[in-house]
Amino acid sequence: MQPLSVVLLQSDSRIAQSLVKSLGSSFHSVHAVRSLGELRTSIAKNRAKVVVLDIETTPISEVERLSHDFPGVSIVCTHRLPDEEMWTAALSAGAADICPSSDTRAVLTSALRNVALARGFAA
Repeated sequence: MQPLSVVLLQSDSRIAQSLVKSLGSSFHSVHAVRSLGELRTSIAKNRAKVVVLDIETTPISEVERLSHDFPGVSIVCTHRLPDEEMWTAALSAGAADICPSSDTRAVLTSALRNVALARGFAA
């Protein structure tokens, strides 16, 4: 089984640190980036299987582009206060889930669940 990488783009540095720590307990590596350009480069370079993306600062249209450009990557969106409308928009754009950015357990659970589902489909 190949080691799993996560790439994280989070606008709040305190939340980013918390997510890196939480995700790092279950994934081989977690790469925190500061821009969409870095995100795209890091996904390709590290062969990431999961992207955790703050949609407070990233438009939903970028979720759709990422989903199209990196079809094997599970995108877990975060937002300070996600609602049903955001959830629907994110999933329609190709995201696997949307979680409150402060809920590290939900983000980790979603990331792990979606990697497991992807592996199940590949088997």
